[in-house]
Amino acid sequence: MFSLQQKHAVVTGAGSGIGKAVALLLARQGAQVHVMDLNEEQAREVVREIEAAGGKGTVQVADVSNQQQVAALFAALPGVDILVNSAGISHVGTVETTSEADLDRLYQVNVKGVYNCLYAAIPIMKRNKSGVIVNMCSIAASVGIPDRFAYSMTKGAVNAMTLSVAKDYLHAGIRCNSISPARVHTPFVDGFLKKNYPGKEQEMFDKLSKTQPIGRMAQPVEIAGLVLYLCSDEAGFITGCDYPIDGGFINLNN
Repeated sequence: MFSLQQKHAVVTGAGSGIGKAVALLLARQGAQVHVMDLNEEQAREVVREIEAAGGKGTVQVADVSNQQQVAALFAALPGVDILVNSAGISHVGTVETTSEADLDRLYQVNVKGVYNCLYAAIPIMKRNKSGVIVNMCSIAASVGIPDRFAYSMTKGAVNAMTLSVAKDYLHAGIRCNSISPARVHTPFVDGFLKKNYPGKEQEMFDKLSKTQPIGRMAQPVEIAGLVLYLCSDEAGFITGCDYPIDGGFINLNN
């Protein structure tokens, strides 16, 4: 089950965090993974890990917000069977503390970046009459999260794009879904705590973990497991859906 043999998978933001975990797992299941990231050294390290485990990977350096770079990258690939839009950035702030520059920066990566990859990948998938897309959404698109105005805005857009693509390309053999994690323990979290709570990192980590009803943050590999399922033939009847993977945050946090 969950074999991805003979599949070409593009994973954006695959140099670290959730994207890295997704790239490693898809490669382990047989896909040739095109590790797409802005940071070339991180992408190379992920490919080294993939190859050390006996898998196949390539380094693909591009800024997802730059349509020309994205288009050139996809045009040079041998194929695209799977696209996982995992690249994303965050911002802490209310509408009053979110500057125009902050809003534009998040839009460029989290919204336009997803659009650019969809725009480049879908024509390839249409020619093959098959393809799978998984977009990284967030619980922030479904519930109110304090101090996440701009981030929540972008994830609401990702949710809407997922539904639109799923509807428009249903008869082209393309499936499109999204997943909505709650807090995940990634290098971003560690960096955020180090910057904002020096000397109190563990205390704040424990506090953030306890905001999840299950009592902890998710591990990136747990998110990757759901991505793998949605990319596999076993999920062939699923499209146009968002899957919370949130430790009970949406339904049990009361």
